[in-house]
Amino acid sequence: AEKHAGVSCVTASMDDIQFEEAARIGQIITIRAKVNRAFKTSMEVGIKVTVQDLLTNVEKVVSGAYATYVAKPVGAGKIELDPVKLLSTEDQLEHTLAVERRRIRLGYEEVFQNLMQESNKEGDYYTFEEEGAVSTDITHVQSIELVQPPHANHHGNTFGGQIMAWMETVASISASRLCHSYPILKSVNMFKFWGPSVVGDRLVFNAIVNNTFQNSVEVGVRVEAYNCEEWIKDQARHINSAFLIFNTVNDKGELLTFPRIKP
Repeated sequence: AEKHAGVSCVTASMDDIQFEEAARIGQIITIRAKVNRAFKTSMEVGIKVTVQDLLTNVEKVVSGAYATYVAKPVGAGKIELDPVKLLSTEDQLEHTLAVERRRIRLGYEEVFQNLMQESNKEGDYYTFEEEGAVSTDITHVQSIELVQPPHANHHGNTFGGQIMAWMETVASISASRLCHSYPILKSVNMFKFWGPSVVGDRLVFNAIVNNTFQNSVEVGVRVEAYNCEEWIKDQARHINSAFLIFNTVNDKGELLTFPRIKP
């Protein structure tokens, strides 16, 4: 992203993060990234992660994702990004699809805002009756992390990947309380950066199961940041949110069914 912009960039969001294979100790991981399309002040970067088994020499796709970066101007100057040079048919396809992914992402945000407004109008009255349903209270997990220098980039901002790793840990614990097994992360949806966090901040992670489906469960995670003064005054900054999808398997590799939940 910074190669294309010529200046520093900050991550705005991560979309469509899918996990196809598990990467294990002793395997070689290759990460390929390229700018698919530049908009006025932002760009989409496609990321593909593959793993190579040393014994079989077989290469498999572990994960793929699309990250949106915003160019950070130096001083008061304005930035308008140059268009991407398309060198192949694949480049042309990704360039076209980037517009559609952007449109879908903005559409999601509008739908969610409308749903939240409607929910607030209806009030907090909600009844749910289903025999055998498990209360989501048992799935609420909170974790607190202190951002230290190894967790931050050269700007002093917390690595997006570090935040994602902490989010996955707390979400995995939340899902495990429902399935009483080891959940497997399959995808991360709507991973949004609402604001930065820096070295010295305390990050509070809250995770809870939102809903279960036949063979999968969605865990919502909200991240809030506090500096020392904000911590004393209990004034949180909402910096991240995401929805993580897990499933779990038995010893034979068969998908297990999740119980219904009571919100």
